[in-house]
Amino acid sequence: MTTEPFNALTAGLTPVLIKVTGQDKSGVSAAVFRVLAAHGVQLVDIEQSVFRGHLSLAAFVGINPDRIDTVTEGLKNTLQILGLQVRVEELKEVPEPRPHSTHVLALLGSAITAEHVHRVGQTLANYGANIEAYRGLTDYPITAIELDVSVANPNPGGGVPLRRALAELSHEIGIDIAIDRAGVERRAKRLICFDCDSTLITQEVIEMLAAYAGREEEVAAVTERAMRGELDFEQSLRERVATLAGLDESVIHAVAKDLQLTPGVRTTLKALQKMGFKTAVVSGGFIQVLEGLAEELELDYVRANTLEIVDGKLTGRVIGKVVDRRAKAEFLGEFAADSGLEMRHTVAVGDGANDIDMISAAGLGIAFNAKPALRDVADTSVNSPFMDEVLYMLGLNKIDVERALR
Repeated sequence: MTTEPFNALTAGLTPVLIKVTGQDKSGVSAAVFRVLAAHGVQLVDIEQSVFRGHLSLAAFVGINPDRIDTVTEGLKNTLQILGLQVRVEELKEVPEPRPHSTHVLALLGSAITAEHVHRVGQTLANYGANIEAYRGLTDYPITAIELDVSVANPNPGGGVPLRRALAELSHEIGIDIAIDRAGVERRAKRLICFDCDSTLITQEVIEMLAAYAGREEEVAAVTERAMRGELDFEQSLRERVATLAGLDESVIHAVAKDLQLTPGVRTTLKALQKMGFKTAVVSGGFIQVLEGLAEELELDYVRANTLEIVDGKLTGRVIGKVVDRRAKAEFLGEFAADSGLEMRHTVAVGDGANDIDMISAAGLGIAFNAKPALRDVADTSVNSPFMDEVLYMLGLNKIDVERALR
């Protein structure tokens, strides 16, 4: 049987699919292609993977119809010696080339179960999406699995957008699900900007300062009013800072020494810096507390509020413009421009309402153990205590990270 030529398939050759499976060992590919070369076989497409020692090789080839039986026998005899199985199938129709995936999904959690994958697969099927490939990214300290997906229409007319459906599913089944466009743009991100309190670090700096001043109750009362909507961020910040009036500036250094990084922050920053990322922190906290940490972490940019200090004492005021949600987004834009990057090549990570504008402006906005208001505008969410989950959302795998940290 012959077919009309397709792409690189030479006229007169029969399209054939060859599948080789078994325990991986050195020399398998050489053995397969030695047999094929002896019979003038044309290679059109090929894919090979090794999964935990098990080889799977598939090749789309063109074979002279008079030699198909001979090629089949040669492959079987050769691979039997190596302990592998082979299947040779003549194709009645020439297969279409593999489709280009439109999106990439990452499933992340302390444990990923078959039920999780089933629920994600069913949601994708509801949108007419097809899963093209699975890849394991890491199995410690979290499990991360990546899916290549072709989505016909991620925003169906009158329906719930796929991103929103996956966000709701993530909350329901208790794993993180990140979705991003496939292609080179996904790997083009080159600047990452973090919020500080409860994101880069585990604490809230204003509360730490208040504890030293013995003003926890006053600060908590202002925070409660802000949460009720009685104060905006700038008003609440100024009122909380006012409670610190008279505090000795040495307390700033004591608090700075007590800062605790969120688990995975050092790994995340080191890996991304090795890959050429610019790194930044923008905080509604205070520059005097953060500048030492920023230097230690080798961050490229740091912005925060400035506490006024006179004669070694805090005055209870901040100097200059307050770093609110609008300012955070503006600083992200400045960092991108200074780095020669477009905003679509940036990543922002935060946890609160003050991060909404920055998260919305970034090419990829990640809500880290965040309040609902931020999760609603973020591209994806991290709901584990590990910041290095961000690395896998950016498409890195365990080997990539280990190499970057060497």
